[in-house]
Amino acid sequence: MNILVTGATGLIGDQLCRFLYNKHQVSVLTRNIVKAQQQFRSRVTCVDTLGHVDFNNLDAVINLAGEPIADKRWSAKQKRAICESRLDITEQLVTKIAAAQTPPHTLISGSAVGFYGRQPNDVVIDETCHRPYQEFSHQLCKQWEDVALRAQSEQTRVCILRTGIVLSQHGGALKKMLPAFKFGLGGPLASGEQMMSWIHIDDMVHIILYLLKHQELSGIFNVTAPSPVSNLDFTKALGQVLHRPTVFKMPEKALRLMFGEMADLLIYGQAVIPKRVLKSGYHFRFSDINDAFTSLLVRDR
Repeated sequence: MNILVTGATGLIGDQLCRFLYNKHQVSVLTRNIVKAQQQFRSRVTCVDTLGHVDFNNLDAVINLAGEPIADKRWSAKQKRAICESRLDITEQLVTKIAAAQTPPHTLISGSAVGFYGRQPNDVVIDETCHRPYQEFSHQLCKQWEDVALRAQSEQTRVCILRTGIVLSQHGGALKKMLPAFKFGLGGPLASGEQMMSWIHIDDMVHIILYLLKHQELSGIFNVTAPSPVSNLDFTKALGQVLHRPTVFKMPEKALRLMFGEMADLLIYGQAVIPKRVLKSGYHFRFSDINDAFTSLLVRDR
């Protein structure tokens, strides 16, 4: 297949492209062509504008672009950057797909479990949940999804990825946590009772490949492991695999002082399960948080 990937140099996109370019023709949209060519060793075609892409010759588009949501405090300026980095490129893709005479048959577009907003710890959330908590993460994901879904037609199917916390030793949340935990300074956040919906990077990539292959599938998909865990259990599992104590609890007030409104992502959570992915027949490589950490941190080491 001829596939266009946005956000290819990010954590998920990087791992995905390394699978794709062995079997498919891959083009990546990037702001830094030289860097991307070095990253992928010139095994992909790099473009810095969609004007250089013929959408009549594409089979699929995988849209993963977006400013990291948890890298900086949520000032008004940062919120705009987070939104615009997702909405603008998605708008452009949808416009190009609509204008093509022979458009790509598939658009796979990112979102996040933040769509549901904070949820009670004892409530299991699947794709049928229609009571999201109205906060920034929901509003962002709702707008993002609505734009992408406009590409749905008789010729093009759309798959939306409501992704959980992606676990990888090469980046993302886990890489940020590791220094403190390795020094024995890790611990629960706030109450520790908030639920964390996570997914191993291998399953993240293979679910995208699975959706790419199974063209009968479309719509909303939770992309999380089937077993969400509390922050306390997540913390204990990480400490155990590193053989480090996890007694340094971070109070909610401290998180508020450090991160402002963005602390909501750490203080609250949601127990999300991938009902539609499981029903479709996908088999998870990592359903248990202990196995996931062992894979990433013990076997890798």
